[in-house]
Amino acid sequence: MTAPAPTPAPAAPTPTPREQLLNRIQKDIPIVRRPYQVLAEEVGLTEAEALDNLREVKAAGVLRQVSAIFDTRTLGYQSSLVAAVYDEDQLDAGAEVVNGHPGVSHNYKRNHDFNLWYTIAVPPESDLEAHVQKLHEQSGAKVTRLMPTLHLFKIGVEFDMTGKEEWNAKAKPQYTAEQRNIGYQVTDLDRAFVLEFQKDLPITEEPYADACAALGLSIDELAAHAEKMKAAGALRRVSAVFRHQKAGFTFNAMGVWAVPQDRVAEVGRQMAEFKAVSHCYLRPTYPEWPYTIFTMVHGRSKEEAFGKIKAIEEEVAPGIQHAILYSTKEYKKVRLEFYKPEFYEWARKNLGTEA
Repeated sequence: MTAPAPTPAPAAPTPTPREQLLNRIQKDIPIVRRPYQVLAEEVGLTEAEALDNLREVKAAGVLRQVSAIFDTRTLGYQSSLVAAVYDEDQLDAGAEVVNGHPGVSHNYKRNHDFNLWYTIAVPPESDLEAHVQKLHEQSGAKVTRLMPTLHLFKIGVEFDMTGKEEWNAKAKPQYTAEQRNIGYQVTDLDRAFVLEFQKDLPITEEPYADACAALGLSIDELAAHAEKMKAAGALRRVSAVFRHQKAGFTFNAMGVWAVPQDRVAEVGRQMAEFKAVSHCYLRPTYPEWPYTIFTMVHGRSKEEAFGKIKAIEEEVAPGIQHAILYSTKEYKKVRLEFYKPEFYEWARKNLGTEA
C-alpha cells in the first residue's frame, strides 16, 4: 500500500499592509521630500493611510520616535557596555547614581552576579575609563568591568511586527564593523546635521522640512550629505524606533557565548545573520567572565526569547558554553544625544575637566 502523502504545512498568513509598513519603517526612511508616500506605495497604502497608521501607533506609545541613528565611534565618541556588581540592598541606589551621568543611555538589572549593566558614551576629548571609574566610586559598586566592543558583527533593532517570522529566520546584517570609518573627520556641517537629526522627526508629509530650513539645504543637498555620512559609517539610517514593551516585546535575552578565540570570527558572523539578533558583538573576557560573543534578542514572552537563543545554539553553537542574562528591572533607557552641554557640566563637576 502506498503511504499517504504528507500534509503540507499551512502557509503563513500574508502580512497586512499596516504590518508591512511597521516593519518597513524600522529599516530606513528615505530622505526625499515626501518619504511616507514612497513607503506607502511599497506596501499598498496611500500616503494618508500610512500617516494615519503611524500617528496612531505614535499616540499609543508604541512608536517612540523617528530619527537618525548615528555610529558613536565614527563620530569619535568612545563607548562601552559596563557590567558591575552591587550588594542587593545597594543596587537601586547605585543605579540611580549611574543614571545621573548624561552619557548613560541604557541601564538594567540582570539575573547574574554582575547585576547592573549599563552603556556609556563620552565625546572624543574625554577619558572613558575616568568616567567609569568615577561612577564605580560614587555608586558603591564592588566590581566594575568595562566590556567595550572589540568587533561589531551587527547592530540594528528591528522587531517583527507581523509575528509570523520563524525564530531562526536569516538576513544579512544592515550595519557591521566593515561600514565604519574610525578615522572620519567630523565637520561643522556634520555636527549641525547630528543635532537636527537626533530630534524626533514629525510624522507629516514633509518631515525633513524643518531640518532643511535649519541647515540651509535643499532636500537634495540634505540627502547628498546624508549619503556622505552613511558612506563613512557615521550615519546608519533614519528610521522608526519602537518601545519594546508597548510593541509587545516584553522580554529581552542576552545570550553570552564562550566561543574560542580561533572561532569568534566565523561564529560571530553566523550569529549575526539571525534576524532575531539585534546586537552581536565580540567583547573582552575576565577571570570571572569567560564569554566572548554577546547576542541580544527580544521576544513577546520568555519562551520566545529563550527559543531564539536555543535556535542559535542548535544551528551554530552546539556544545559551546553559554548563559542567558535577562533584564529584571529597567533603570534607564533613552536615546544617546550627542554634543549635550549637560555632559560637560557633569564632567566639570565630577572630574574637574571638560568645562
